[in-house]
Formats: sequence, C-alpha cells, structure tokens
Amino acid sequence: MQTKPFHWLRSYPKTALCLFLFALFTLLNVLAYHHAWAMTHFVSEGARTKRPEQLSFMKKLTVFCTGVSIPKPRGQGKTPKDHGLPFEFHRLAGSGGGELEAWHIPHSRAKGIVLMFHGYASCKASLLAEAKSFHDLGFAAFLVDFHGSGGSSGCNTSIGMFEAEEVALAADYARTHWPALPQICYGQSMGSAAILRASAILGYNPAALILECPFDRLLTTVGNRFGSMGLPAFPLAHLLVFWGGVQQGFNGFRHNPVEYAAHVACPVLHMQGTADPHVTREEAQAIFDNLGGEKKMELFAGIGHKPYLVNRPEQWRRAVGDFLAQHVEKSPSRAIFHSRGE
Repeated sequence: MQTKPFHWLRSYPKTALCLFLFALFTLLNVLAYHHAWAMTHFVSEGARTKRPEQLSFMKKLTVFCTGVSIPKPRGQGKTPKDHGLPFEFHRLAGSGGGELEAWHIPHSRAKGIVLMFHGYASCKASLLAEAKSFHDLGFAAFLVDFHGSGGSSGCNTSIGMFEAEEVALAADYARTHWPALPQICYGQSMGSAAILRASAILGYNPAALILECPFDRLLTTVGNRFGSMGLPAFPLAHLLVFWGGVQQGFNGFRHNPVEYAAHVACPVLHMQGTADPHVTREEAQAIFDNLGGEKKMELFAGIGHKPYLVNRPEQWRRAVGDFLAQHVEKSPSRAIFHSRGE
C-alpha cells in the first residue's frame, strides 16, 4: 500500500517535477547569494578558506554549502622597512567614502613613480618585493590599499569594478604630489583588471602599464574557480555574478577587462603564467590581442596564479627592466586623463 505522498507523486508527475525544479532553483539562488556576499565581504578575524585545489572533496562540499571565509587582509605588520626602504604614510579619499591608505617609497634620483595595486583578498604589503625591485631599477613607488583591504576603510571588494575609480584617484594624488615624475601603473590580478577599467572608462593614460594575470571577464574567472572545485560553471558562476552585482550595485556581466583593453593607448607589459587555473592562456591572449598600443607578452612557464617575481625572479627583473628602459626611461611622459562614459 502506497503512502499518500507517493500516490500524489504518481498522480501528478508534471506538477511534482515543476515543484522540484522550483525548489532546486530557489536553493541554488540562496547558495549563490550567500557565496557572493562571502566572497566580496571580508570578516574581521578567523582563518582563510584554502584555495579550491588544496581542498579535499569533503572540504569542497562543505565550502560549497557554507561559503568561503576571508579575513580582511592586513599584511601582518610588514612595511617597506622590512626591505630596507624608506617610506611615508599617505591617506587619500576613497571612491565610496572613507579613506585609502598608501605608502610612498621615495627615490633620490627617481626616473618615475610606479603606482602599485594588489590583487583580490590581498593588500599593499603583498607588493613589497616588487616595490624593492622597482626601487633597485631607479623608480619611486606608491603602494595603495584598495577599500576593504590593509589600512583602508571598509571590508568589501567589487573585484576591480569600483577599484578602478581608486586607481584614478591614486593617479591624480600622485600627479599632484610628484608632478615631475612619469607614472607607471602596476597591478596583480584584480589590480590589473582595475587598471584596465580605469584606462577604458576614466581615460587614465600613464607612461606605461605592467599587468600580471588580469582576468578577461568576471564571469569567466568565477567559472574557472568552480572548475577548480570540480563543479559546473553553469549556472553556478552566472548566479554568483548576478547576485554579486545586485549586492554591489553594478552589472557583473559587463565587468570585462578584455573589452577595457581595447581603450589602452600606452605601452603595456602583460605577464602571464602558463599554468594559471584562474586565467587560461587563451583568456590572457584575448586581452593581449585587444590592447591598442605597443605591447609585449611575457610568459612564465609552469607558473600558476602566483606572484611571478617570487617564482621567477631573474625573468621578472629582466622583463620589467627591459620594458621600463625602452618605454619610460627613453621617452618619459606624464599621466593624463580623458573623460569617457560607459
């Protein structure tokens, strides 16, 4: 004898299927909303969830159900002094209110100033090794914490969307304080995406750009991270980008550095690891192909989504040194802005 629920299922199979699909759709949206919030809002304390490729199957399942935990990145007390560099604290207005914290590392005979922007869930302290190398090459540096990171106010990130405004604010600040120095803009991952957006939307045109592993589209890089966990990108990545955009107040499907690249007019050194699970070789090539000015691609064989200086120091220093010698030291120019609309 069948129970009433099973009898009902057999009697109304189409209705039951519709209810099941509706329940599944609702569950996926609830999970996506929660994940989007967790990925864009840092917590005050606790341990950071490991990278997907470092998690066991059960841990991945747990993270899928509960979301990631990312403490606000603070740099663990590191400063330029740890690398023997003099520095000054600076604070400037942020894009959505609050303040941004920055370090200025002067150089007595500076050939230019490198504006440095960190990646996702990181902070300016993560760029100290690169700042030391730029200093050794004869350049001053200006390391900036995006809102939500390091010493800047807030606890959230927009994965490079609103950070682009902070790239422009930092550039304007540097132009006011050190007007004689040509600007070079350097970014890692999300920082690179923010720089490309600042060039496309806000008309930022420095002497040169040095970009490490920018993602081509927000949707793509989110999908790649689901792939790292062995989960389908569709529809999970689409839901995550949608709800993340709703929470942050922008259309995440339009946050596409590959399209921003077409508006870049200055020389660009684009560096990419060939074993990057978050930004594939094809995605990096698409950005490079769209760049409008002089450009060079430097590939780091066998390197993933990691700082290239740490993993291939000689190659990084050679590539960066040659690029700066060709495009900045011989023909310096100052950063300028041309207003653009979306």
